[in-house]
Amino acid sequence: MRFAVFSSEGREGLAVTAPGGEFHGLFSGDAGYPGSLDSLVRKGRSALDAAAVALGKGFAVDLDKVTLHPPLSAPGKIICVGLNYVDHSIESGFVVPDYPTIFTRFTSSLLGAGTPIIRPTVSTQLDYEGEMVAVIGVAGRHIAEQDALDHVIGYSIFNDASVRDYQKKSPQWTIGKNFDNTGAFGPYLVTADELSPGGKGLHIQTRLNGTVVQDASTDDMVFSVARLISILSEAITLSPGDIFVTGTPAGVGMARKPPLFMKHGDVCEVEIEGIGILRNTVQDE
Repeated sequence: MRFAVFSSEGREGLAVTAPGGEFHGLFSGDAGYPGSLDSLVRKGRSALDAAAVALGKGFAVDLDKVTLHPPLSAPGKIICVGLNYVDHSIESGFVVPDYPTIFTRFTSSLLGAGTPIIRPTVSTQLDYEGEMVAVIGVAGRHIAEQDALDHVIGYSIFNDASVRDYQKKSPQWTIGKNFDNTGAFGPYLVTADELSPGGKGLHIQTRLNGTVVQDASTDDMVFSVARLISILSEAITLSPGDIFVTGTPAGVGMARKPPLFMKHGDVCEVEIEGIGILRNTVQDE
């Protein structure tokens, strides 16, 4: 199943793919509206299944004519993984890590597909990073790696747009990763059963103004989704609605000669096989 959160004329709605591939949905307040996707994920897979039935009876939704929002508006935790592709670690000047490089994002940085990523007034070093997202659907702590994928309810796409000069102002990357309106997320939540276990073997590609700038497979990740969940749950209780932003491949603008940063008017697309295309323009603050 593929869910999309949208709004039109001031009303928020939720849509799901119908058997023919088109989307059907309901607005909040409509009879049969199953609730927000945040709330459904917290309730688990059975709630998503029931919601899909209800939404399938709703009206047809043309996603090109509505405003798309992040699939989850209020993830409890946004756990981001740096240096999780071998080639990206090397191009960034780091040794390939033997333990995940973790940082976090705040919900205030999130935006949906089709909404402009904002290049802040204080910097011209706005970089792209196409990434796969794993969404937690079952809570847990001390999760064994062999059981970890049972805790994943679905997958999505992220553009971890990074303000590089601010990222480098200190050893901690947090500020450069959390400017408002830089974390593009969506356009869909695709349930885990639609993809290979752990989202392995998926083609991931980022395009800037139609030119391919990142091109890899999720098989190239240093730490798989299952491994990340197992390692992080040694320290942190994972909850439904938490998301893992699992890292970006080589090809980021910072590492190019000369550097290639996003500017006003650019169009950035992140495409992941089986999940979709996250497309955003870039706009100056």
